[in-house]
Amino acid sequence: MKIRVGQGYDVHRLEEGRDFWLGGIKVPHTHGAVGHSDADIACHVICDALLGAANMRNIGYHFSDKDPQWKGVDSKILLARVMEMIREAGWEVNNIDVTIILQIPKLNPHIPEMKRVLAEVMKIDEEDLSIKATTSEHIGFVGRGEGIAAQCVALITK
Repeated sequence: MKIRVGQGYDVHRLEEGRDFWLGGIKVPHTHGAVGHSDADIACHVICDALLGAANMRNIGYHFSDKDPQWKGVDSKILLARVMEMIREAGWEVNNIDVTIILQIPKLNPHIPEMKRVLAEVMKIDEEDLSIKATTSEHIGFVGRGEGIAAQCVALITK
């Protein structure tokens, strides 16, 4: 059996008046993340962690922000495609651990729904997906409410 770990990291600027898609759901907030797709940073870091673990490069390689077909796309579609890619290569997810760094809004009330939605997209058990949220204690671009950051670790086996 082969065991591999991958990690993902991403940041997005927040902008007033945009929808805020996070963890596959629309989170109520005055600001939303800016990106070529729907800018769902949780989906993006999971994709990068899985692709990295499978040695398949990164999300930007497969879904370029220069390609108009990905403009505004629901990031759950990207995540589902990444799952297809790693499964076609013979890999299965053991567990995924996501940390979202955001000053406001508080995310804890939304985490159960995020887990449910993303586990369904990936066709994994919810118990194999951990999503946590933290702040940056008002330090830096996240602390000033200018952006969001996230990181992820994924363990896959073949």
